[in-house]
Amino acid sequence: MVDFEKLAAQYKQELLDKVLPFWLEKSQDKEYGGYFTCLDRQGNVFDTDKFIWLQGREVWMFAMLYNKVEKKQEWLDCAVQGAEFLKKYGHDGKYNWYFSLTREGQPLVEPYNIFSYTFATLAFGQLSLATGRQEYADIAKKTFDIILSKVDHPKGKWDKTYPGTRNMKGFALPMILCNLALEIEPLLEKEFMQKTIETCIHEVMEVFYRPELGLIVENVSTNGELLDNFDGRLLNPGHAIEAMWFIMDLGVRLQRKELVEKAVQIALQEVEYGWDKKHGGIFYFMDRLGHPVQQLEWDQKLWWVHIETLISMLKGYQLTGSQECLAWFEKVHQYVWAHFADPEYPEWFGYLNRQGEVLLPLKGGKWKGCFHVPRGLYQCWQVLEKLKYNPNEFTGIY
Repeated sequence: MVDFEKLAAQYKQELLDKVLPFWLEKSQDKEYGGYFTCLDRQGNVFDTDKFIWLQGREVWMFAMLYNKVEKKQEWLDCAVQGAEFLKKYGHDGKYNWYFSLTREGQPLVEPYNIFSYTFATLAFGQLSLATGRQEYADIAKKTFDIILSKVDHPKGKWDKTYPGTRNMKGFALPMILCNLALEIEPLLEKEFMQKTIETCIHEVMEVFYRPELGLIVENVSTNGELLDNFDGRLLNPGHAIEAMWFIMDLGVRLQRKELVEKAVQIALQEVEYGWDKKHGGIFYFMDRLGHPVQQLEWDQKLWWVHIETLISMLKGYQLTGSQECLAWFEKVHQYVWAHFADPEYPEWFGYLNRQGEVLLPLKGGKWKGCFHVPRGLYQCWQVLEKLKYNPNEFTGIY
C-alpha cells in the first residue's frame, strides 16, 4: 500500500525547504539582475554567462509558485527582477530573444534557438497573472505570435541544413506548444486557443507518435514520414514521456477521456522501452532500429528525464487508476531519490553515468537551471495531496 500522505510531505518539504531556498539565495545576481545558473555542488557561481531560456524558466517558476502556492513577496520579487533583466537585455528590441548574454547583459549568441522564445513567453505570461501588468502580457503575446510564425522554420537564417535535400521537422516544438498554450490561455482568444491546441495534439499524437513502433520519434520528414538516418531514427524517451503529461493535462482541460488514456498508454510504452534493464534508469537517447547513436551521452541518466517520468506516471495513475503507472512511479521514485537527490547539499545532481554514479557534481549550468526539479516536485506534491484524500477515486475529473 502506497503511503500518499508521507510521499506528499516528502515532495513538499524538498521543494519548499531545500530546492527553492537554494535558488533564491544562490542564483540571483543582485548587482546586474537576472540569475546565475552555473552553480557548483554547494551553490558557488563558476560561470557568469546568462542563458535566456534558463532566465525565462526561473522567472516562470517563481511567478507560478507565487500564483498557485503562496503569495510570498520574496518569490514575486525574484521573478520580477529576472523579468526586468530579460525585458531590458534579452532581445533585440523586436522580441527576437538571444540565446545567451554576458553577466552585464551584452548579447553573446544570436536568437537562433526557439526555446529562448518559448520560455520568455511562459515567463512573461505567468508574471502578468501575478502582477496584473499589461506590459508583461503584451510581451508574452508578441513573443507567442513570433513563435507561431516560426513553426515551419524555427531556426530561420541560422539553420545550418542545406535547403531541399532532407527537409525535416522536430518533435520538441509542437510538444512544448502543448504546454505553452495551456499556460498562457488567459491571454489568448478562445477560438484561436482551441485551434492551436488541436494542431499541437495532432502533431504529437498523430504525426510523431508512430503506432507501428508504439513510440514517439524525434524527427520526421515534412510530409510526416519516417526517415532512416541518424536524426530520423532518434528517440528521446524523456521527451516523449514529458509530452504525455502535457497531453494528459490537455485531455482533462478538454474533457477527452480517450486522449488521456492514449497518453497514459504511450507513456507506459516509452518508459518500458527506455528503461535500462541492466543498471536501472532511463536512457537519454536511443535508435529505433537499435543502431549506434551519434550522441556520445546517449547512455547517461539525466535528472529531467526521470523527474518528468515521475510526473507522467503519477498523473497516469491519478487519472486512470492504472496500477502499472503506480508501479512505475514507485520504481522511478526509488531510483531518483537514491541517485539524483544530494544527501549533503540542496538541489539535485543532473548528470549520472550509465551505472548511476554522479558524472558532474554541478547543480546548475548551461542546460540545467531552476526548472525541472522544482516543477517536478511541485507537480508530484499537488497530485499526491489529492491522492492522499482519494486514493482510489478516478471519476469526476473530466
